[in-house]
Amino acid sequence: MPELPEVETVRRGLEPVLAGHRLAEVEQRRADLRWPLPERMAARLTGRRVLGLTRRSKWILIALDGDETWMIHLGMSGRLLIEGGAEGHTPGQFVHDPGRHPVHDHVVVRTDAGTMVTYNDVRRFGAMDLWPTEELGAHPHLAGLGPEPLSNSFHGAALAGAFAARQSPVKSVLLDQRTVAGLGNIYVCEALHRAGIHPRRIAASISRPRVDRLVAEIVATLSEAIEAGGSSLRDYRRADGELGYFQHTFRAYGRAGEPCRRDGCRGRILRIVQSGRSTFYCSKCQR
Repeated sequence: MPELPEVETVRRGLEPVLAGHRLAEVEQRRADLRWPLPERMAARLTGRRVLGLTRRSKWILIALDGDETWMIHLGMSGRLLIEGGAEGHTPGQFVHDPGRHPVHDHVVVRTDAGTMVTYNDVRRFGAMDLWPTEELGAHPHLAGLGPEPLSNSFHGAALAGAFAARQSPVKSVLLDQRTVAGLGNIYVCEALHRAGIHPRRIAASISRPRVDRLVAEIVATLSEAIEAGGSSLRDYRRADGELGYFQHTFRAYGRAGEPCRRDGCRGRILRIVQSGRSTFYCSKCQR
């Protein structure tokens, strides 16, 4: 599933072609994705002006005039693709393109500038909603989320407080969206490796200095991934069709059996399964 860096990369790719523009034409080609789409979604979107794009956890939030927000979740294989424009420019091409399958183009939007934005989703695990902008915090999928890891509300004291009474493995606690919003399996593995913390360590047992370091490594890992364009694993593509390249710098994820990349460490990356998900870590330098 696309994680926070992938979703943020898509948001940044969409912003210059949507913000300030009107949704001139909207075509909805099916009634549902993972869940039913909002009633009369195409009609309600058509003619609306986009005021701006933000992100909360793994949701892209497109604020519209009329005090509604168009919410988009990419699910496991959703893609938002940009084509054309006022000058007929297509920003970016696929690298190792698996092939475009128009049968999976479920929502197609054309802006007043002539740009076409298509939501393509082979598995249809994505989701969309229309929600009053002033009430976004109460949306069922946003209410109760923890702080954004790249915001000022995410810091050592906040994470230490979230860990204080948790007797579960730290990896499981970090994947709980009530602890911190938007973290997923890939970047939790990476941040724990960089912080030298074993994924099975009980969250409440981690000292404050180590929590502070973990916070710093989470922020650094996510920031580097966003700048590199996301991980592009499996179905993920950036909004302009280009692949990102952060996977080439993974230190732990997907590297089972390979040498640890930490300077001076002679360990190897191991793989275990936690709650049905693969965890990659070094048994030597992660404690």
